[in-house]
Amino acid sequence: MPDISAIKQQLESVAKKVLMAIDRPREREVIERRFGLAGTKETLEAVGEILGITRERVRQIEKATLIRTKIGLDDGKNPAFDAAEVEIVKALHELGRGARTDTLAQKLLNANDTKARGVITFLAELSNKMVATTENDRYYPAIVLTNDKEDKAVKQAVDKIVEALKQHGQPVDKDGLFKLASSAGLKYEHPDETAAIANISKQIASLDSKWGLVKWPLVNPRNIRDKIYIVLQYAGKPTHFSDIAAAVKSQNFRRNNVTEQAIHNELIKDDRFILVGRGIYALSEWGYKKGSITDVIREILRKESPLHREEIVRRVLKVRQVREATVLLNLQNQKEFKRVAKAQYALDEPAAGTGK
Repeated sequence: MPDISAIKQQLESVAKKVLMAIDRPREREVIERRFGLAGTKETLEAVGEILGITRERVRQIEKATLIRTKIGLDDGKNPAFDAAEVEIVKALHELGRGARTDTLAQKLLNANDTKARGVITFLAELSNKMVATTENDRYYPAIVLTNDKEDKAVKQAVDKIVEALKQHGQPVDKDGLFKLASSAGLKYEHPDETAAIANISKQIASLDSKWGLVKWPLVNPRNIRDKIYIVLQYAGKPTHFSDIAAAVKSQNFRRNNVTEQAIHNELIKDDRFILVGRGIYALSEWGYKKGSITDVIREILRKESPLHREEIVRRVLKVRQVREATVLLNLQNQKEFKRVAKAQYALDEPAAGTGK
């Protein structure tokens, strides 16, 4: 096991030495503030106001300073930086050759604060072996091992995975994600690489090894009902509400400390869930429909009539988890059903023109 405290000290020390090696105080301050190396990451506008220059001038200084610093490290005469670079590369390999900056900072520095993320990003920006991607509404900040010199290519790859998921229309596992990426023309060697790139997108979510779009409840449940839906999907069969509640509490959901009664209340309210037995619920997408046992028998006989009572029982039990005696009892409802032959039943509907 690597000594995280030693690696943390190593990376922070290297970042500080590289920063202090920047000769011009204003350039050093721009880098320190922009990367949050002192604990507060600041915008171009904020740095500009402090230094009395425009945001564009701050951007120019930052870019030029990084280029000069990177050139100074490229001569191979900084073994401390090279060693720090090796540690970051090793961690990225373990994470699928790419990771969000916060994930990488947590792994290497055992911290996820502004300074930790700044140290990682600063060192990555100076390396020829990786690219640091910037954050916006669609992407998380990340570090990726790549030969591309800009983050544009990484983001294009992310977009292709998003589009492939949209077209696929349902969550996939890691292998499925790998296949979708391949079909989109992305050439990754291992499913872990695809997952690492997908994880950069703010439009993609994952849950229990399933990947999909953030708007899909199966990978990004937003409320109790979505969580119930996931539990029933995983169960794949009608389940008692007490077991559903236990499963919701045991899953890796946010805010999973809900009561059994709350679960039951949500099951009753949502049309996605159908009561198919005493306290037992199924998904409507499995072919179940709301209604009493009488309603179910009525629907069966409306489609095909007459039917033998054993056939009626068989069909009812396919969509309701009740006892056979319960079905037979409902079949005796003479206001709804009539026996037309021995053990043969049909709907008791008025004949045309009788006015019954």
